[in-house]
Amino acid sequence: MKIHQFTTDEALSSLHSRHDGLTQAEVANRLHEYGLNQVDVVRAESLVLRFIKEFTHFFALILWLAAGLAFFAEARQPGGGMDTLGYAVLGVILINGLFSFWQQYRAEHAINALQKLLPQHVKIMRDGKLEQISVAQLVPGDIILLQEGDNVPADCRLLEAFTLRVNNATVTGESLPQARDALPSTEENLEHSRNTLLAGTSIVSGEGRAVVSATGMHTEFGKIAHLTQTAVKGNSPLQTEIIRLSRIIAVLALALGVVFFFIGHSMGLSFWDNFIFAIGIIVANVPEGLLPTVTLALAMATQRMAKRQALIRHLPSVETLGAVTVICTDKTGTLTENRMAVSSLYLGGKLMTPTELQRQPALAQQHRRFFEDALLCHNLKETMHQGHWQALGDPMEIALVRMAKTSATPKSTKSRSTLTVSACPPSTRPRTVCCCIAKAHWKCYCRYVNKYKPALASSR
Repeated sequence: MKIHQFTTDEALSSLHSRHDGLTQAEVANRLHEYGLNQVDVVRAESLVLRFIKEFTHFFALILWLAAGLAFFAEARQPGGGMDTLGYAVLGVILINGLFSFWQQYRAEHAINALQKLLPQHVKIMRDGKLEQISVAQLVPGDIILLQEGDNVPADCRLLEAFTLRVNNATVTGESLPQARDALPSTEENLEHSRNTLLAGTSIVSGEGRAVVSATGMHTEFGKIAHLTQTAVKGNSPLQTEIIRLSRIIAVLALALGVVFFFIGHSMGLSFWDNFIFAIGIIVANVPEGLLPTVTLALAMATQRMAKRQALIRHLPSVETLGAVTVICTDKTGTLTENRMAVSSLYLGGKLMTPTELQRQPALAQQHRRFFEDALLCHNLKETMHQGHWQALGDPMEIALVRMAKTSATPKSTKSRSTLTVSACPPSTRPRTVCCCIAKAHWKCYCRYVNKYKPALASSR
């Protein structure tokens, strides 16, 4: 049997742990055995090697050869202006190589900076005491405490759960939060079990206590990271096409040079005159502007994607995305922004969109309590980010609050932050949220979700 198929006591026993946590001696032994709770990064190429590669790919080698031939021709026949062409080709190589390297370095630096922003601490029980430690110090058997908004630091088996829901989009691609409890599961796969939390996911609502079952590279997230890091990296479609084009250009330029060399020889010109002329033909047929043109086009596309919150590490990846013709997927959250929005409302005996409702303020005022319920009955954490309202929590609750804010008139709804809120105890009815609001008198608001269709109600 697997850990998610055990009862809570059996799960603790299988990990040689207890409800009050591990002792410091046990932690030290397990840390030595399992290592730090972190994803091991495969050693990447050094900056020097990556810098050199920008100047040694196939097309760059053709340009180096063209520059060398130009300088050789100038040395044999000074004053012909071939040195100017050689310096121009060298400038193209250097500018393109430096720009490509800087773009890639900046993207990787931004990714590393984002990783440092992730939470680095977790609340745990050790020796019967509540502590806060670094995520890297977690070991199998540790008892951790999680609540709404927390990121799951390792694969865990729940011991207690109170209306707990988790966002598994980063691991499984599920677009909707999944409910979790501490009961034994009959599922065969760990990722489908209702009593497990996977590293890299986040708690949407509720709270719970869990025992760590796997850390670091032994987690499901670590296995995915290992697969992505060890995958064989091939050339992108654009790189393959440029290599093919470069070979065709090289063969054609060389062939033209040889043809004109023999034409000159048949006309009675000297060997060196024919040779210098052939070099000029070869250099002239090398498109020096192709490389910077491609690089600039990819860089501009990268900047456009950055404005859409997509960070591109390698420039050719931009074209690779455009070359995709078929996407096979069964996860809605994979292809969307993983956000929910209210598309239609049933008010006054008919369906209408939020935009249509904005044109009918009288109807919104008539159903004021509906919008009050949508606006106030939630467990979101509301913040302001760069002057804009932002909420953290359940995507469905965010969609309802945003709908209430945009569809209703300002007088028909009030911000929850300006009212006294008393959250009712967690309902025993699944997917039910209740809260009590103090205005002139206490009023209770409730929302129940039946097959992902919310029903809103209010009572005094």
